[in-house]
Amino acid sequence: MNLSDIPGPFFHGTKASLRVGDLLTPGFPSNYRPEITMNHVYFTAVKDGAGLAAEIAPVPGQPHVYVVEPTGEFEDDPNVTDKKFPGNPTQSYRSAAPLRVVAEVTDWTRLSAEALQTWRERLDRMAAERAEIIN
Repeated sequence: MNLSDIPGPFFHGTKASLRVGDLLTPGFPSNYRPEITMNHVYFTAVKDGAGLAAEIAPVPGQPHVYVVEPTGEFEDDPNVTDKKFPGNPTQSYRSAAPLRVVAEVTDWTRLSAEALQTWRERLDRMAAERAEIIN
């Protein structure tokens, strides 16, 4: 299947407060490795996956999940598909082109305090191991 044939909807999780029509663009530091400037914007077709990304981002703020539409070409996220889940069952993608915010959704599954702590510990271990980000 050609990626342009994937209809969506697509979601982006963040702690940034955005409005309909805002553009998410590459060129900002990674949430997980701030010394890296990201060349892509990441998104997923899994609403709860976007919520997870928003909740575990180690920056201040409330997590949000937005429906987004790519404004250009996109590809499978190699950080997930090449390293952890061949075939992209997580439906994770990235684009060098902006994503347009279409709507905010609130019906995503929140993590329990225990699950959130487990994810944060996992991210801390990965940072200590300096896991590579394919950028």
